[in-house]
Amino acid sequence: MTDTNKGTMQVDTDLVRQLAELLDATHLTEIEVQDGERRIKVQRKVQAVAATVAAPAPAAAPAAPAPAAAHAAPPPPAESANAIKSPMVGTVYLAPEPGAANFVSVGGKVNAGDTLLIIEAMKVMNPITAPHGGTVKAVLVANGAPVEFDQPLVVVE
Repeated sequence: MTDTNKGTMQVDTDLVRQLAELLDATHLTEIEVQDGERRIKVQRKVQAVAATVAAPAPAAAPAAPAPAAAHAAPPPPAESANAIKSPMVGTVYLAPEPGAANFVSVGGKVNAGDTLLIIEAMKVMNPITAPHGGTVKAVLVANGAPVEFDQPLVVVE
């Protein structure tokens, strides 16, 4: 590459394609990755039809948070303060394989370095380990649910 190309961004189309596939697989609306000074953001437009269907029912607004909880378990505010958070976007798995026992359960003891769960990102299984030992106080995500970066996952105290 010569200096004349300096300043032009080299786009990794395979990475963009993989990120788009991850959006489809996890039903997320956007993914952003950064590698040094290079940053790639892939977004999906949310269809406005869903918003207009919910808008005419202002009386149903208090009930709206309940259906959202079916996709991902929202963390209880008090418990998520000390939660171990997701280092990436992906799909969470609470067990090593389908039908196997979960890595951890509420009330169980864990040691530093024990696997708490797995996050699948771009076909790679990433174990999320306990940074310290303690008792599992809460599991804040559901098996197979999509997770966002920095989303609370598990509370260990």
